[in-house]
Amino acid sequence: MKLSVIIVNYNVRYFLEQCIISVQKATRAIDAEIIIVDNNSTDDSCAMVKDTFPTITLIENKENVGFSTANNQGVAIAKGDYVCILNPDTAVAEDVFTKALHYADSLKDLGALGCYLMDGTGSFLPESKRNLPTPMVSASKLLGFSKKYYANAVSRNDKGNVAVLVGAFMLIKRSVYINVNGFDQDYFMYGEDIDLSYKLEKAGCKNYYLGNVTTLHYKGESTTKNKIYLQRFYGAMTIFYKKHFTTNFLMDSAIKCMVWLKTNLFSHTADHRPKTNQIKAGYIMTEDLALFSKISAVIDVPLKATSKSIFQDTLHSNTLFVFDGAYMSYDQIFTVMKQLQGLGNHFRIRPPNCNFILGSDQSDQKGSVLVF
Repeated sequence: MKLSVIIVNYNVRYFLEQCIISVQKATRAIDAEIIIVDNNSTDDSCAMVKDTFPTITLIENKENVGFSTANNQGVAIAKGDYVCILNPDTAVAEDVFTKALHYADSLKDLGALGCYLMDGTGSFLPESKRNLPTPMVSASKLLGFSKKYYANAVSRNDKGNVAVLVGAFMLIKRSVYINVNGFDQDYFMYGEDIDLSYKLEKAGCKNYYLGNVTTLHYKGESTTKNKIYLQRFYGAMTIFYKKHFTTNFLMDSAIKCMVWLKTNLFSHTADHRPKTNQIKAGYIMTEDLALFSKISAVIDVPLKATSKSIFQDTLHSNTLFVFDGAYMSYDQIFTVMKQLQGLGNHFRIRPPNCNFILGSDQSDQKGSVLVF
């Protein structure tokens, strides 16, 4: 078997369903399997997988064992030469795995491979490729200077060697993953992708970024960016420093002080983010008139059914776009989202043959699910 896709889920049932559908579309020409590891979700995630995808391997944990442990569980039973660690709040373009595997096969020193990640607004996520977050680099990031934190030497649409990848999408040979003992289970959530990236490089491998394939990541869907999140995130970074760097009392104290300032200042400024632009029009990209009627009945914005040709001549702004996944491919949807990002547009996707639409208008807030 060529590929095993490992998806760790926790209470994101609708996003998980879209993720699985997109992965199935992207692996039609590949000998692949999907393994879901559920961390004791209290929604109907597991029931949905059993009912809708009965042939998929499902591991049901009786407690939330964390991201690292759950992924290691999935890899332990994987059969693929490669494993792809994939977040449940993602959707992949149809060519992601074909192109990623082709590039991976050409690399003799591959550690892990990442790709172009964008959020629900169509904006590029810079954490797709990062430099090693040394204590000094991270201290600068905490103070608002992120230039050295992200791997800007490789452009977002290019490919090349980068130090650190993000755990939302990591393709790696299963033998290499096992050789470095996978994700370190000292990390419950956050920081484990940085740790794995660094372990791979210390083992003599190199991590690579591939910018010509896209994955949509509804960043913030599995977690909410609040004070508790920041404490956990920077707590994970403290584990990383203690494991891999020699620090001193002065450095440790300075980092703790900056973390305290960051987490406490965040709670006072979180409510002052800019409001989203007023939506003035809406379109459903579909040929299914029955679907158009159903979605129109549950959305306040007046909607029109239209075809893909609407994007040829006009650059739209402050508009709601609902994409029918049975009419447009994920690759086409992602292309439109990139083209129209930054113009106040809102995007929603109806996965093929599903009775819900998904979207996210800010990368640091939970996305929306609308069942119809």
